[in-house]
Amino acid sequence: MADALQPPTPRILTTPVPSTFPPHPDKKWHNHITIDLIMTVLNRSILHPFIAWIVVLCLRAQATPYGHPAFLIAAGYAIILTIVDIAFMISDRIAFGLSREVDLSEEVVVITGGASGLGRLIAQIYGLRGVSVAVLDIAAEDVKGWEEVGWVEYYQCDIGDREQVERAKERILQDLGTPTVLVNCAATRINAQPILSLTTEAFQKTIQTNLIAVFHTCQVFLPHMLSAENGGTIVNVSSVLGHLCAAGLADYSASKAGLSAFHRTLEAELRVSGNGDKVKTVLVEPGQISTPLFNFIKTPSSFFAPVLEPNRVAQDIVSIIDRGSSGIIRVPTFAKLASFYAVLPVGVQRISRYVSGIDRAVSQGQAQAKPGVKEE
Repeated sequence: MADALQPPTPRILTTPVPSTFPPHPDKKWHNHITIDLIMTVLNRSILHPFIAWIVVLCLRAQATPYGHPAFLIAAGYAIILTIVDIAFMISDRIAFGLSREVDLSEEVVVITGGASGLGRLIAQIYGLRGVSVAVLDIAAEDVKGWEEVGWVEYYQCDIGDREQVERAKERILQDLGTPTVLVNCAATRINAQPILSLTTEAFQKTIQTNLIAVFHTCQVFLPHMLSAENGGTIVNVSSVLGHLCAAGLADYSASKAGLSAFHRTLEAELRVSGNGDKVKTVLVEPGQISTPLFNFIKTPSSFFAPVLEPNRVAQDIVSIIDRGSSGIIRVPTFAKLASFYAVLPVGVQRISRYVSGIDRAVSQGQAQAKPGVKEE
């Protein structure tokens, strides 16, 4: 009986010690001013209902009459912000339903592509919190590192191969228990080739890793989430490039557009089958992240499209998993507007692409890149 109460032996993931992320060059103070910083300040000040109501209370504290124009404007503004905030809350409740109960001591998190990049960071966060984590990655298993992070098991696996995914699942069931969280982070290297130069093999590999592999993992792990008492969560990391489709990224954009469509279909099927509250789904469509996958591409605009720090995206993903909620994560600010891009007049779309420089980013990055672009 005493043995049964003892905590399990921490599990160690072996991954490279050196940082996965490129060093950050020194920036001048004005380089840190972005549209995201401005929106964050506004959302926490004049666009926040609580702040708006403080202004109303301050006016009343000064005995401002209810009919005074200043009081009417302040009260009307606060009411509008409150209504908008409540409307968004209701919209999210209708769209995503109730949150599932999350008990981290009972969760088993499976992360694909977790040996580097964003997936590695998420694995580190959960491993340091004592959550059981299974990392699936094609990288070699005998590399050293991460000795300070327990509770993580590494499984060398090509997730584009269905048989390997099935074998990894059986080992996870035996080693850790029933998988309840699946985070699909794996992505193949950026080919950065125009369509006429892109080989069939390279295109197929991108689709295989970025899209078909997600189909494999969802089919393999979803039944176990449906059978789990507290359900589960599936997180699919797509990209804003699935909407914007930059020149030179035909295979990557096609795979991410397909992944976003696949995710929405998965969410719809769970909802119509009555399992939408049991298994939550999270779609992540970020802009450029500072990982080796895109480190050779310079962002078209550091003000409107700043390069994201991986820890910011990882924190957003971990937070929504911990809440047991479904949702869509789009960062930075411009990524939230990507869906509206398609409804703009074609001429406006063309002008915006030219001004932003999105179709020149890959070719310019290639000219400055060092040989050997690594996988994420």
